[in-house]
Amino acid sequence: MADEEDEGGFGGLYEDGHWVWDEETEGLVFVSDLPPKQVEIIQMPTKAPTGTIDFRDDVDLIEQIRFRRRYQRKLKPGQADVITVQDVKDIALFTAPVNILSPVLINMLHLPTTERFIRALVLCCQYYLQIANEMTERIIKLESKVRTPQCEIVESEFRDNLSDLRLLVAKEYSTMLIDTKKFHHMGPQKKRRSLSDKDARFFETLLRMCVQIVWLALGRKAFNQIELEVNRMFKSEIFNAVEHTLKTGYISKMVKEERQVLLGKCVRQDKKLNTRSPLMNEVFCHREIDYRMMGLGVIKCQQLNPRILYMLQAVAGPEENLSELGIVLGIIGMPRNVFDTMLRPIPTGGDTSKSRASVSTQSYGSNKSAVSASSRKSQLFMPTLYPNIVLPAKESELTYFPSQFSDETEVIRPCSETQRRRWQNRLQRLLHPH
Repeated sequence: MADEEDEGGFGGLYEDGHWVWDEETEGLVFVSDLPPKQVEIIQMPTKAPTGTIDFRDDVDLIEQIRFRRRYQRKLKPGQADVITVQDVKDIALFTAPVNILSPVLINMLHLPTTERFIRALVLCCQYYLQIANEMTERIIKLESKVRTPQCEIVESEFRDNLSDLRLLVAKEYSTMLIDTKKFHHMGPQKKRRSLSDKDARFFETLLRMCVQIVWLALGRKAFNQIELEVNRMFKSEIFNAVEHTLKTGYISKMVKEERQVLLGKCVRQDKKLNTRSPLMNEVFCHREIDYRMMGLGVIKCQQLNPRILYMLQAVAGPEENLSELGIVLGIIGMPRNVFDTMLRPIPTGGDTSKSRASVSTQSYGSNKSAVSASSRKSQLFMPTLYPNIVLPAKESELTYFPSQFSDETEVIRPCSETQRRRWQNRLQRLLHPH
């Protein structure tokens, strides 16, 4: 139980002190010779914050040592030392402000369905940034070249890929909601009084935590762009609070071709009360959708094509197999020894990359009248830690529904119970330091 002993601190329990006889208890009592420690008093608000939630990104060396000793995932015998989703979650939980943490949030983050949802979100955001970069380059080239019919074919493939990945996120999110009914504020049987305000605040906290996890998994790049797109997918353009705060106007700055590719063809313009999120629109979109995508990671399907198999391994396969299969999921699946404790790449001799290269809020959009080609080149999202995603092409023939669906379930990969207990214990110590 060495891991449990690490939770207590760096030294032994009875060091730097002496024993004395206590007349009242009629027993020996240990008295420390060290000066009393300064206990950090943390004020816990009754409600989670609704404004900007800032995570720490300047963890000093002492804190890193403490994290590595107490909270970092320990390898099991024979286990490959690669970065997992759990490693990224651990960094996010360690650097999160304490006033947004709760036992329910920690439990929810350590569910297999939530982990699949996070992996689908990482895959979708990485491909979105990749295609946004590609479209920026194409718009630059169009200033000196003529648009051809081949452009429509290529961009149509980009658009369909993004739509499928958004659909995958929607599917995993819906599965997560079904699996987490026991965490609902009204109880599993829905017999209590509705607490919609509490539910909304928890949703905002979970969404912000997922944005942080995605940003860490993608090498700490393009934070604003990730946050804007995630909030747009879940809330629509009308209710995108991040855009209302930053006022980037990135969608209005897009040219027609960019908007069609990055937003897709399933965008519905309704009144505010009837507005659906882009994820919901993808589910009910009138387009050809492979039915097998709806059961990935849950229902075992036979005769998977390369495209569906890629998505299955990306969201539900072992992280140690991702590199061998050629599946890119940010830094997930990469060797952990080439990164430091906080999952920053260990610099080599010629590495001069910055630790947090987030895209400026002024870099969104493609209004050629407002942005020159030279300035757009400096705004490209250039991943250097990992290669681009190459999704297998769709099948030329449409896959029809079978006579009956399989009732055999996939083997669900469990989350780390040890890590869940560690974060719950840490939260309890922070909330009750005495």
